[in-house]
Amino acid sequence: MKQDTIFIEVFGHNPVIKVLDFLITYQLFDYPLTEIAKNSGVSYSTLQTFWDKLERNNIVIKTRRIGKSDLYKLNTENPAVKQLIKLDWNLIKGAEKEILITQ
Repeated sequence: MKQDTIFIEVFGHNPVIKVLDFLITYQLFDYPLTEIAKNSGVSYSTLQTFWDKLERNNIVIKTRRIGKSDLYKLNTENPAVKQLIKLDWNLIKGAEKEILITQ
């Protein structure tokens, strides 16, 4: 069974959170929507319900097209996304400290 990340543990199992968690974790790479859905544990049809909002708000950007598939990645130039990445790192650091204290 896949272990939840600290980001998902804190913010819940909401599909948007799962997708953001995946994109933050693998922010250097671009993916087609089918792979984003599969790797984040969200159904493709659910992903389609909110993907346009992520694009409109410049959370994600289209990077290229391969065949019939558009590839997307997290827009790391967006100030809000920068804060999400920073928050993710701070959560990881906090969890790390918690583990060290309890050992």
